[in-house]
Formats: sequence, structure tokens, C-alpha cells
Amino acid sequence: MLLSLLLQSGDSGGLTIDWTQMPTYNTIMAVATGAGLILVVRAGRLLRSTLPERALEGYAMAFAVLGTILTATGLHMTLTWPLARYFPFDNIVFGEPSLAFGVLLLWVAFYAWTRGPRLLAEADPGAAFTEVLRPVSVFVFGMGLGLFGIAAAGVGYQLFAAPPEEPIAGWFASYPWIEATFISGLYALVGLGAVLLPWSFREGVRRVVGTAWTVAGVVFLLFGALNFFTHIGLIVNTMPDAP
Repeated sequence: MLLSLLLQSGDSGGLTIDWTQMPTYNTIMAVATGAGLILVVRAGRLLRSTLPERALEGYAMAFAVLGTILTATGLHMTLTWPLARYFPFDNIVFGEPSLAFGVLLLWVAFYAWTRGPRLLAEADPGAAFTEVLRPVSVFVFGMGLGLFGIAAAGVGYQLFAAPPEEPIAGWFASYPWIEATFISGLYALVGLGAVLLPWSFREGVRRVVGTAWTVAGVVFLLFGALNFFTHIGLIVNTMPDAP
């Protein structure tokens, strides 16, 4: 709905978008975010059971790959103001959380790669890593509150509603609250895990964090993968006619 109000309609009555003013790559950001959330939970569980050193190296490499993607795209989106001419809030909604998560993943990758053997030598590697995590969990807690703010803004202003020209998501264009609620719910779910992280040394809290991030991670990954089709379709359906 918001997109339809802000952008011009073509002569044929359909929506036309000047894509030179609308860079978008939250597709790969969503996939990387989903994969990162899933792997963080998986690695945390393995640290509390049996995690071979070779497996820890594999997680370090995975976190480095995902962290590099999210840091690069998140940093560009955060510092290029506004990245999209019509949607300056995208810098905040997508750019800043991706930048924060990307840097955190790079930090975990560096720690796992350089201190992995010493960590695994601990009697309880999971508890030892939790102690290492405590200082940075303050920042994670703050970002969790920020994600709650994004979720509230998404519902209040219906920020994530798709236009009719977008495949699949456009089916709900007449009901903008559906996608706004869906995406905002994902942000709130990740935020819930983030604000609880400082208390994740407790078994019950750790289970809530793991469940919240696993569910959100799976949905982000699948939704991001789907957007590779829906966003391409939106671009094709709204490109200006050639002169």
C-alpha cells in the first residue's frame, strides 16, 4: 500500500518503479540472517554436548562467510543514506540489524578459530563460552530492544506491505496488515531471543532463546529464498517501458 502511494503509476495503470533509485538486496541478507540464527543455536547446543575440533572449525568458517555478507551489505545500507530514495527507513529496518549481526558473527568466527582448542579443553565448553559472551550480550540485549521497536513500527505503519505487482506477496496487497504482522513477528521473535541472551546461562531461558532463534531462522531463510523469485518478478512487472 505504501509503495503504491509513493511511486508513480504508468500510462497503462500499472505500477512503474525507477529501479535506479531503488537498490535492494535484502534477499541475500535474509538468507544469511536465517542461516546465521540456525547455526548459532546449533553450535551452542553442540558446545554443551560433544563438539570435535574439526566441527568447530567448520562453524567458524560458516560464521565468517555469513558475517562477511551481513557486515558488507549492512554497512553499505547503514551508511548510504538513504539507500532507497523512496524508503529511507530501510536503512534502519534492514541495514543496521544486519550490520550488528554480521559483526557479531565475525567476532564468534574469530574466537572459534583462534581459541577453539582451548575452549574445547574446558570441562564445560558451553558454560565457558557463556562467560566469554557476557560482556557483548549487553549490546545484543540493546539490539533486541531495537528489534522490538522495528516490529512495533512495522505493524503501526504497515511498512512491509507488498504491492499487487509482486508475485505471491502481492496476493495480500489489499490486506497490508498481513505481511506487516508476519515480518514484524519475525523481528519480535529474534528480539525476544536477544533480550534474553544475558540470562541464557539458565537452562529454561536458553531453551526459549534457542527455540525463538531456530523458528525465526528457518522462516527468514525460506522467506529470503522465496524473495529471489518474488523480487525479480516485482522488478520485471514494474520496470518502465523502454523509450
